[in-house]
Amino acid sequence: MNEQPHGTPLGRPLPYGKGELADKQRWLTSVHTRLPTPAGAGPPQRGPVGLRPYALTIAGFDPSAGAGVLADVKTLEANGVYGLGACTALTVQNDVAFERVSWVALDDVQDQIGLLLARFQVEVVKIGLIESLPLLWKLIGWLKAQNPAVLIVWDPVLRATAGYEFHPQPDRALLQRICAELALITPNQPEVRRLWPAASSAMAAAGALSAYCPVLLKGGHASGDLATDVLLTHDARHKLTAPRLPHGEKHGSGCVLSAAIAAQLALGHPLAEACRLGKAYTTQVLASNDTLLGYHYQKQS
Repeated sequence: MNEQPHGTPLGRPLPYGKGELADKQRWLTSVHTRLPTPAGAGPPQRGPVGLRPYALTIAGFDPSAGAGVLADVKTLEANGVYGLGACTALTVQNDVAFERVSWVALDDVQDQIGLLLARFQVEVVKIGLIESLPLLWKLIGWLKAQNPAVLIVWDPVLRATAGYEFHPQPDRALLQRICAELALITPNQPEVRRLWPAASSAMAAAGALSAYCPVLLKGGHASGDLATDVLLTHDARHKLTAPRLPHGEKHGSGCVLSAAIAAQLALGHPLAEACRLGKAYTTQVLASNDTLLGYHYQKQS
């Protein structure tokens, strides 16, 4: 495989604070939208001052709209950004059953994105369901070639809520190179153990991954009265806590959280604040009703 993301040699995982990864630290304390003022009326564009920034989700199509690109766009819109979407997979599923998936070829995924990037200025991208880690590696490299400063949030969908398995044996060396190009990875506890199986615990696995990129370890699969997510960076940990809801399980909750964080980054919030706001929004969706499909808009009484 010859493709490689911008600035990261193949086979060499980079530690924090050196080379290209030093650029990430600038927005760990303060993320600002890096949008040049367009000369004339030509694309790409953000639009007149005061309109919403754009954010792009690259994910699968879930007909129930609880997960994937449909849930992501709803989340992006509800969090104050304009949501763009590209489809990586057509799935046959609802909130309780997953039957099959048909993958969209990488060329077609890139064609979808390319036409959007030719028209709209996109500084934040969220990636969800993807066919394979080698394909993700190629996609990241292509995205960085379009915009080396793009912030990429990866929600590593390894298992559908209904039980379907993806990426059963991630390659560690490839995973390290992928993570070195990310703004954030958002695994839950089973996912992080699968990504880093040598670790003694989910927290230890997240700590190992945080040598390559910030990690938001989700606490939804733990027990107790509180649902605590932990943001791990190379030099800090932030706990994000919310009450564990009695009927809080929702199809696609991980998609919602990662998209909400991407939206907050696009709005210019620093990473820790974006994660806090994203978790608060996700908690609102989880509490919206007692079914497995959450509401993104609730009429105010």
